[in-house]
Amino acid sequence: MVLEGNPTVRDIMMRGPVTLGREDTLDLADDIMNRGRIRHLPVLDGERVVGVVSQRDLFRSAFVAALGLRGGQQRALLKSLRVKEMMSEPVVTISPDAAIQEAARLMMEKKIGCLPVVEAERFVGLITETDILRYVASR
Repeated sequence: MVLEGNPTVRDIMMRGPVTLGREDTLDLADDIMNRGRIRHLPVLDGERVVGVVSQRDLFRSAFVAALGLRGGQQRALLKSLRVKEMMSEPVVTISPDAAIQEAARLMMEKKIGCLPVVEAERFVGLITETDILRYVASR
């Protein structure tokens, strides 16, 4: 991926990533992350980003294991918890026209692994640490 000029977030962001709704359950988030090898799932309300669920958020919910609950019991608990209860909010977002360096700076500053990309208050994509590393490695 060799981009000429001044590449922006739009040039390297992931378009159409998998998303969740606030009322989805954590077992669905866990399934999507495990099957798709995905670490971040934006949470939408219509076309507006209202949160992000990350693997780290699911690990926090892994207190279930610490309580001594076994497979089926853990699954039942994850099924009873809604995304809105574990998602990270407020969400830090970025414009698709922002410089890639700005996205990297924001992620480092906020200690987050992704930024939902928002244009005119509408979710249009996702940029992750991996996207930025892939870009840097290709230069």
